[in-house]
Amino acid sequence: MAAKDGSDRTVPEQREQYDVVVVGCGMAGLAAGNRAARRGCDVAMLEKSPPEKRGGHTRFTESFRVPSADTDLTDHGYEFDIPDYTTAEFYDDIMAQTNGRADEELAETLVENAGETIEWLTDLGVEWDMTPLNSGYTVGRTWFDGEELVDTLVEAATDAGADVYYSAEARELRRSGDGRVEAVDAVTDEGFVRFDCGAAIVACGGYESSPEKRTRYYGSDYDAMTVRGSRYNTGEAIDMMLDAGAKAVGQWGGAHMALIDAAAPPVEGGTNRIDGYQYGLLLNNDGERFVDEGEDARAHTYAKFGRKIFEQPGRKAFILVDSKTIDEVDATGPSDPVVGDDLRDVLDRVGCERPGEAVATVEAYNAACDPGEFDPQVLDGNDATDVTPPKSNWALPVDDPPFYAYAVTGGITFAFGGVATTADAEVLDTRDRVVPGLYAAGNSVGDLFYDNYPGGTGLTNAAVFGRIAGEKAAEYAAD
Repeated sequence: MAAKDGSDRTVPEQREQYDVVVVGCGMAGLAAGNRAARRGCDVAMLEKSPPEKRGGHTRFTESFRVPSADTDLTDHGYEFDIPDYTTAEFYDDIMAQTNGRADEELAETLVENAGETIEWLTDLGVEWDMTPLNSGYTVGRTWFDGEELVDTLVEAATDAGADVYYSAEARELRRSGDGRVEAVDAVTDEGFVRFDCGAAIVACGGYESSPEKRTRYYGSDYDAMTVRGSRYNTGEAIDMMLDAGAKAVGQWGGAHMALIDAAAPPVEGGTNRIDGYQYGLLLNNDGERFVDEGEDARAHTYAKFGRKIFEQPGRKAFILVDSKTIDEVDATGPSDPVVGDDLRDVLDRVGCERPGEAVATVEAYNAACDPGEFDPQVLDGNDATDVTPPKSNWALPVDDPPFYAYAVTGGITFAFGGVATTADAEVLDTRDRVVPGLYAAGNSVGDLFYDNYPGGTGLTNAAVFGRIAGEKAAEYAAD
């Protein structure tokens, strides 16, 4: 049971006392919890999911974007395959992919702290795979097993003294008479619990897993969109901050919507990508091309092409490659390609509703190609301009059987709207003043990603600002 405080609000009978309360157990929350605990704070981490589902979207991810030229992992036995990606190039990629709309201070803080943060995670026991993809990455990346990373960082946090509460959903932030955040109310399996605290960090993802919010921000059909990550990222913690006075910023109608296997499960399927589409063609159910497949490297197009595919007839499209480029395709979804020597038959069997029109589209594209040397690792300049839409790079004729076709759709990874923060992860209110004692990190924050994002930056963002939030919250709680 719970008592009343004289208003219409519930006062939990069970209360816990901590220096810092962290809401979320994904990358941002784990970075925050580890940092605060290692600063000597008593830390509670509230995880909405049961323990077997812990980790939010981080459980289903696999890579960080790293300024490899400014990151040293040699003492841990790691060397980057591409050693020349700098913080300046990282910053330029963020600004280019967001069409200059990213908050400059947040972007600068992210890239300048990325290398040190990766080194810190390695010190905590995170293990990396430095093997590059075969799909033309030109940036430093570290790869990992998402579930293993979550396990490692939860163990590190609890070893440092943090307590993790599972099936605990944060519902309300309590502020004192002078405006400080002084408690987080949460619903748990034992009922409502008030976690009194010196500071709170909200680091629990966005609203992308809520069909209601997807419909509200993206359109009426988006309730049907595949969710690549956790089912628990439904946005209530962001609402909780807004209710406490936080300012909403960012592109609420924007999101990382990836190109994925059409047979991926509706939720929690993970990557399910089909990389290498940029070396072939993308056709819709009407047999038409609808994007410039070679516009840029895969890391700069896959997160926006998913939305374009989802808005095609039937909410799907078809990747078509031939024997010249099939070795550049890396498919991690559940489906096998449809393969055959007869182009029309392959398109028919993969599910294209107008295979005859698709064959005509391929023939027109082939006639527009006049390639030189093909190089899948760089923007090779092989273009086809006498076709609509044009193809800017890797424009090779698709004419060498056998042909390979994959059915693909769009899957949402994370939303771009959130709360406003400073570069120190302090949450701002609607007057652009800091909410004392409230911090946020990861996909709960807006104003960094717009329209698109550079692949791998989401996890780096979460780790960097989660670590900063843990540091600053510990300092605030100590004061």
